Amino acid sequence: MKHYLLITLGILQCLIVVQAIEHAPAKPINQEQLQTIVPYAVQGTVQTFTKTVHGGVQHVVIKSADNASQIKLIQGHLQKRAEQYQAGNYAATERLHGAEMPGLAQLKKAKVDDIKVQYQALDNGGQIHFSTEYPQFVQALHEWFDAQAEDHGNPGIPDHDSHHSPAAE
Repeated sequence: MKHYLLITLGILQCLIVVQAIEHAPAKPINQEQLQTIVPYAVQGTVQTFTKTVHGGVQHVVIKSADNASQIKLIQGHLQKRAEQYQAGNYAATERLHGAEMPGLAQLKKAKVDDIKVQYQALDNGGQIHFSTEYPQFVQALHEWFDAQAEDHGNPGIPDHDSHHSPAAE
């Protein structure tokens, strides 16, 4: 009887450990991982993910505004990503963050016109604006933005967030 109890407790402990490993939060993306996917110098940029009422805005801006070549690289990269996202292609994000990234499976179910994706060049980088009228995709975008912010960090851009307040869009 004692052996039965010990074996049962041992199996239960193993199951708890396996469950904890499967549900452990992903560790943040390090600069080296990100640098393998983007063409610009990651350490010289600030990347933010700001949720809005209908989706969100991703910004990538340069820390030193006098680096025109890096700004062009950021802009080219974000424009390409926006085109991929508009076509429903989240492969690059999935490679970096994994298939289990929150919100990603739902975003991949969207039809091409369900989520509007707009790229905009900025003087110091660029932004991608995601918006939708479908609540399930707003929720998916918010989950995806939260996961992106957790993985990449989400520092504020001074004097920038005010025009992305949740009430505005």
